[in-house]
Amino acid sequence: MSVPSDWPEPIVRVQSLSDSGMDTIPERYVKVPEVRPLFGSVSTDVNIPIIDLLGAVHDESRHATMLRNVSEACREWGFFQVVNHGVSPELMDRAQQVWRDFFHKPMEVKHRYANSPKTYEGYGSRLGVEKGAILDWSDYYFLHYLPCNLRDLNKWPDLPNSLREVISEYSEQVVKLGGVLLKILSINLGLKEDFLQKAFGGDDVGACLRVNFYPKCPQPDLTLGLSSHSDPGGITILLPDQHVPGLQVRRDDGWITVKPAPHAFIVNIGDQIQILSNAIYKSVEHRVIVNSHQERVSLAYFYNPKSDLVIEPVNELVTSDKSALYPPMTFDEYRLYMRTKGPKGKSQLGENLRSPR
Repeated sequence: MSVPSDWPEPIVRVQSLSDSGMDTIPERYVKVPEVRPLFGSVSTDVNIPIIDLLGAVHDESRHATMLRNVSEACREWGFFQVVNHGVSPELMDRAQQVWRDFFHKPMEVKHRYANSPKTYEGYGSRLGVEKGAILDWSDYYFLHYLPCNLRDLNKWPDLPNSLREVISEYSEQVVKLGGVLLKILSINLGLKEDFLQKAFGGDDVGACLRVNFYPKCPQPDLTLGLSSHSDPGGITILLPDQHVPGLQVRRDDGWITVKPAPHAFIVNIGDQIQILSNAIYKSVEHRVIVNSHQERVSLAYFYNPKSDLVIEPVNELVTSDKSALYPPMTFDEYRLYMRTKGPKGKSQLGENLRSPR
């Protein structure tokens, strides 16, 4: 499977469609009825777990409770929120605002950073390269932070003037949080605390940011900001829009609308952790809804294995009662599916497992 160097059709910016004042959305964005936001049950009175991450560092009993709460959330939800996570609330606000300001720059400024499907880095408006595919109601910006050889500051926007400085500082703190989370997951799986970090490549991990911009939509009941999918990487650390809910998480046969806690990050398990843990922890489908009254901005940081490392179930988690559920595969091989097909539930996990190396 290879990735083409260009998109199959001319790119249309969703923000331009929204700003045009249209009353109906183009057919390219209309989802089939069974995946529309109002199809099936949606719960707004339940929320994913909220966990105090670092407030218990010096209290052995509270620390044990935190570990247990994270373990339960990983096993039962695949999602949780963290507070007291070590990232400055003021920096979180600045990071979100500087990207909101970017998306409100003139289109010619943003087009200087237009991306291609080869790396996705830059300003984009679609995922996947299938011609004629039904698209999501969102624009985004994707950039690499780690490994350092992929970090190209020329692909980071130079407007607003403070963006590069703010995102560099924000990235450093979020990547540090990613290391803390991997340590917690390792301990909870009965492994040495640095096991998953080493499995990800040690100091040579991958870390990349996708900033999601969901413009106002005149027919939000017909489309999605981001179609249902599980994240192909390791763990995702999401800074949600504090004021406009939109993330929905699969729960049994329905969906939970996540209510963000103030200055919390939303953390979710990616497919690579499901593979390494031999499905003790499972990645969970999620999607994003849009609305007609307010735009939304969220920052998703993906903390991933080094792209050319082979990922497979950890030997210590493979037993006579539970054999290895997944074949060895590099992360580069794995994520090609989503980069070509776009978000399609958890089908990338199933199809990759059926594909021989």
